[in-house]
Amino acid sequence: MTKIVNHWIGGKSVEGASGTFGPVTDPATGAVTTKVAFASVDEVDAAVAAAKDAYLTWGRSSLAKRTEILFRFRALLDANRDAIAELITAEHGKVHSDALGEVARGLEIVDLACGINVQLKGELSTEVAGRVDVASIRQPLGVVAGITPFNFPAMVPMWMFPMAIACGNTFVLKPSEKDPSASLKIAELLAEAGLPDGVFNVVHGDKVAVDRLLEHPDVKAVSFVGSTPIARHIHTTAAANHKRVQALGGAKNHMLVLPDADLDAAADAAVSAAYGSAGERCMAISAVVAVGAIGDELVEKIRERAEKIKIGPGNDPTSEMGPLITKVHRDKVASYVEGAAAEGAEVVLDGTGYTVEGFEDGHWIGISLLDKVPTSAKAYRDEIFGPVLCVLRVDTYDEGVALINASPFGNGTAIFTRDGGAARRFQLEIEAGMVGVNVPIPVPVGYHSFGGWKDSLFGDHHIYGNDGTHFYTRGKVVTTRWPDPADTPAGVDLGFPRNH
Repeated sequence: MTKIVNHWIGGKSVEGASGTFGPVTDPATGAVTTKVAFASVDEVDAAVAAAKDAYLTWGRSSLAKRTEILFRFRALLDANRDAIAELITAEHGKVHSDALGEVARGLEIVDLACGINVQLKGELSTEVAGRVDVASIRQPLGVVAGITPFNFPAMVPMWMFPMAIACGNTFVLKPSEKDPSASLKIAELLAEAGLPDGVFNVVHGDKVAVDRLLEHPDVKAVSFVGSTPIARHIHTTAAANHKRVQALGGAKNHMLVLPDADLDAAADAAVSAAYGSAGERCMAISAVVAVGAIGDELVEKIRERAEKIKIGPGNDPTSEMGPLITKVHRDKVASYVEGAAAEGAEVVLDGTGYTVEGFEDGHWIGISLLDKVPTSAKAYRDEIFGPVLCVLRVDTYDEGVALINASPFGNGTAIFTRDGGAARRFQLEIEAGMVGVNVPIPVPVGYHSFGGWKDSLFGDHHIYGNDGTHFYTRGKVVTTRWPDPADTPAGVDLGFPRNH
């Protein structure tokens, strides 16, 4: 019997009423294992209404109560790491160890939310004028929404909702319809931790659900992670509906390798960052820029390592890389490799014909490595989101920086070098939101914010860290004067208020 994934509204599982369902496949076998209910406008409205009703009390609840619940949730999340990872592997396809790593990075943000009381401290100035005090405080927004991608079905929602509910908001999550089960498990754990009904809700669906959240007058803010075209649409539509919005888009992350770099370390990093999670990461390194005469040696070292990667089902402990999420996506990724030579690239490794014995219907693709890729090639210009690494050649550091800065994306980038002066220049001159120095995937820890520049971010706020607190709250300044009982009435004064 096919499993059905329903919505979570008002603290309980709610069967889909629209009559529309989407298929969820096991990427390793290609078989449909689950149906997910797609929400109608009315069902989205029901989730928002539940969140709005819960906000009346949750928004005024004490910080102590909120953090107490989050601490209990953290303990439950920690105890259920394997169960959540298994759901991720079954629907996304990534290997179990990678899925566990995803849960661990999400836990970092729960840790941050457990200590939210420090970040929500206000400011107070006394005696700014005679017996006048001024205080700055931060308050929640109300109902907020998160729209999250398939590649991190547990971590990315945890980039959003722990901070949002810790700040006093209530939350409606619209996860990817391709791997929805992890979000329901998280909802159950939140309920078990004692989160009041309606504070956290989950609605599944497609464009109908997304557009309703973007238009709904009771949704005050929207957080999104996904591709650049959709991020642009989310930002434009939500802002037009007077919502606060942070929309994180796509990427083409470069790794600049200087001639003085440790090439073995650089090759290890390039392979790990390009092919981990089958390249389905917005922080994957998809373009290596080799400076000077090191290109041939670096490409050979990358090839040697890439050929040894074991590809197989995510639940096989010996697998290092799993399949892609869908057959459609697999075929799209393959098209970039198949057309690379015609656009001037040298195909060093071609993984398009790869399959796994006994799992022939899975969404398999092998490791692909393209060398001497021109910047005009589609494989370089587009975000492929698969295990395809492009190598570009430049003569100098300055050429490399210019090439990277010419990209419309600016999510993350890295430099590999032993030269501290060059690294310092790079981190100041490069036009990207996250920079690694001898670190290939510079995803910040929870107490620093995550986000890119240019077409990789739409909106003013990065996600989690201090920016997360600011995004999910709004500032208020209170000016107070308590007259002394001995004061005489000051009388009417139509002039501008004075501070002395």
